[in-house]
Parts: sequence; C-alpha cells; structure tokens
Amino acid sequence: MGNPSEETTNIGALVSKEHLEKVKSYIDLAKNEGGKTLFGGDKVAVKNCELGYYLQPTIIEVFDNKCSLNQEEIFGPVVTIMSFKTDEEALSLANDVKYGLSATLWTNNLNRTMQFSKQLQTGIVWVNTWMLRDLRTPFGGQKDSGVGREGGFEALRFFTEPKNICIQYD
Repeated sequence: MGNPSEETTNIGALVSKEHLEKVKSYIDLAKNEGGKTLFGGDKVAVKNCELGYYLQPTIIEVFDNKCSLNQEEIFGPVVTIMSFKTDEEALSLANDVKYGLSATLWTNNLNRTMQFSKQLQTGIVWVNTWMLRDLRTPFGGQKDSGVGREGGFEALRFFTEPKNICIQYD
C-alpha cells in the first residue's frame, strides 16, 4: 500500500473519508453476521500521504451467502471466501446475488473454465487473473450492475442516439 504515484505501490487510497467509513462498516457488520476476519480490515497510515484514506486489504470467511458482504457491492479492498462442495453449488452461490459486474475464476481446467464462464451471470469473467482488460473490448455488468457497456463498439452504441434523416431532392 502506498502513494499511487510510486511504481512499487499496488494499492492506493479509497476515494473519500465517507467511502472508507462505508467499507469499514461492512467489515464490522461481517463480524455481527458471523463472518471471521482472516486478514486486514484496519485503517493504515502511509508515509507522506497522511491525508489519504487507506484501508488494509481484508479477507473475511463467511458462512452464509445471504450476508451483506456477499449480497452488496462494496467497492473496497475486501474479499470473502466461502466453502462449497460441488461446482453446481459454487455456481449457484455466485449467481445468487442481484449484481453481476464481474467474477474471478481460478482453475487449471479449460473445460471447467468454459462451463463456468458461460453460466456466470456477470459482464466479465477473469480466469486466473483480475483486472486484466483490453480497453477495446466492452466492459459492464449484468442484472443491477452498471448502466450499459463502456469500451469498444458497445460504448459507441451506448453513448450515441441513432437518428434517421430523410431528405428528398427534386
């Protein structure tokens, strides 16, 4: 964690004090909902960036998919982990939310990759990576995530209104 202008920094600050407090409130709520913080969750002071809103990346084990952390978009350095027994159960848990911006899938099985990618109800699926993106391709969510697509030709369609103008010349 550090100053975003430094090359060695992987994680910068959150956008505002209010957002930091919102993310922190989700971490605190997870404890009340039966979650177990495995790592992080604390505010962090960064040298020469004391006015920044830094929050330590956080890993929380949850035991109920209906918990707030799994059901709401937090947009902070927080990840939950939850066990599952079958691929079908994992897919059901992943899709049992009203949002669908993105998903990450970690596997070395290409058939499993293709099966899950087709069935995950998200706008993008990252396989064995995260935030790797070609800006020429469309990006956006499904369900209640986002308002369309950005990037690529999808953005042109989203940000323009087609109009037909017919003129007759004598």
